[in-house]
Amino acid sequence: MADATRSTLYRPLTSRSPDEPHRAATPLELFFDLCFVVAVAQAANELHHAVAENHLGQGVLGFLLVFFAIWWAWVNFSWFASAYDNDDVAYRLTTLVQIAGALILAAGVPRAFEHADWKLITLGYVVMRLAMVTQWLRVRRDDPPRRATATRFAVGILLVQVGWVLRLLLPPQWGLISFFVLVVCELLVPLWAERGRPTRWHPHHIAERYSLFTLIVLGESVLAATVAIESASGTGYTTALVWLAAAGLVIVFAMWWLYFDRPAHDLLTSFRRAFQWGYGHYFILASAAAVGAGLAVAADYDTHMAHVSGVVAAYAVAVPVAVYLVSLWLLQICPHHRGLVVYAFPGTVVLVLLAPFTPAPIQVIAVLMAALVAVVVLAGRGVSAGTSGSRGGGVPRRR
Repeated sequence: MADATRSTLYRPLTSRSPDEPHRAATPLELFFDLCFVVAVAQAANELHHAVAENHLGQGVLGFLLVFFAIWWAWVNFSWFASAYDNDDVAYRLTTLVQIAGALILAAGVPRAFEHADWKLITLGYVVMRLAMVTQWLRVRRDDPPRRATATRFAVGILLVQVGWVLRLLLPPQWGLISFFVLVVCELLVPLWAERGRPTRWHPHHIAERYSLFTLIVLGESVLAATVAIESASGTGYTTALVWLAAAGLVIVFAMWWLYFDRPAHDLLTSFRRAFQWGYGHYFILASAAAVGAGLAVAADYDTHMAHVSGVVAAYAVAVPVAVYLVSLWLLQICPHHRGLVVYAFPGTVVLVLLAPFTPAPIQVIAVLMAALVAVVVLAGRGVSAGTSGSRGGGVPRRR
């Protein structure tokens, strides 16, 4: 077992046991997340300014593209670490290289939004992904049973990175199409590589890693909204901003409550379900980050600094909240719940998307989210009462 507090110069990079007890995120993984959220904050900030300046299409598309690069690099590191983290010096240094790549990517976000210049983002992304190639080459050498799997990962990732670099040479009209083609290739690499002898990730550890990153992204949304409201408070619209701040907090608190209502590790019972759950988190994480940007747009509107209508400003919050709820409903609510809760989520989504046409849309969304939390809590009490006699535990088995 790797020691999360002490490193050695070299350990073989062999598979860790998925049944390992008390497996938790390491300080290196937490540092990795905190550094990655810098890039998330940059993307959300640019989304805020783009929407407030009425560059809706450019802002939303740019955010989704940039967020994919951030999210996908994070996902690949997290699943790899769950299977192979040995905490030796080489592993730590390679992880720090990935962090450096994330910071390079973050530095390139403004130019990507403002000038469609993807060179710096591509450089940072390729740095992160090539670091993963070196990790898989180590696995190929040190873990013979999964040599074919490691080879597929290394070759697949390397070929796609060549594609990202060549994309910079294409005419601008091919930029978007080539981006989506390469995204599909990135997503297919793990599906292809794991067809052989799959890696042995730890369900509890994976669920915790996703939970922690979701927590950090939600915190970043609170920070982004707070900074925007603080900046706007100098204009004198104090009462409106106080109500907006209160409603924004309720929305983010409710998002946190709904995500952490039930543990997710017992959903990861097979590779098919794990891929669906892991890939689906793109929408949860992206929408969570976008909520902060939307609240900042709402603050700009309340202080007459935004160049959009009130309905558009409200939808800057309503749309990401709705996407968050739909994603959470599909990935974690339907597998865990039955009855009223399953219907309450889509019903709330419809009402949230209608809220921008009310006189106080952000406050209405906050009330709807609080009501949904109340439904989930009451339903949870009923489930607990009905199942108090039986308790399950342990690591789920993968089929």
